[in-house]
Amino acid sequence: MTTHEARAISVSIARDWRAVYEFCSVPTSFREWASGLGGSLRNVDGRWTAEGPGGPVTVRFSDRNDFGVLDHWVTLDSGAEIYIPLRVVQNGTGAEVTFTLFRLPGVTDEALEADTKWVERDLAALKSLLEAKPDRVEPPR
Repeated sequence: MTTHEARAISVSIARDWRAVYEFCSVPTSFREWASGLGGSLRNVDGRWTAEGPGGPVTVRFSDRNDFGVLDHWVTLDSGAEIYIPLRVVQNGTGAEVTFTLFRLPGVTDEALEADTKWVERDLAALKSLLEAKPDRVEPPR
């Protein structure tokens, strides 16, 4: 059995957790805050695709649920699949969004730090977006 080093990267958002989940549960919302894939994310014939840092990728999202689970799986052009756990949970009257970053084999300390900073920037963008528009709950379509 193999496990990887994991980093839980979180941000608190001053919005009801259900509103945060509702916004984030629609894949097109990623375009507004997730710089890693969001800008190029598109649905082609029922399949989500994007341009990743290493080329084209396919993205599979967890089904909508009542538990704040926003997990997704990114399949690289090589066929390798990367699992990305993402959660929205209640934190007082607001929300806590947590992204789990796994250190995959061959990832250097420098690359892990760069990935961590990237996720922190994306989560800060999500926080800024949702707190700046408190009446916003409807995700883009």
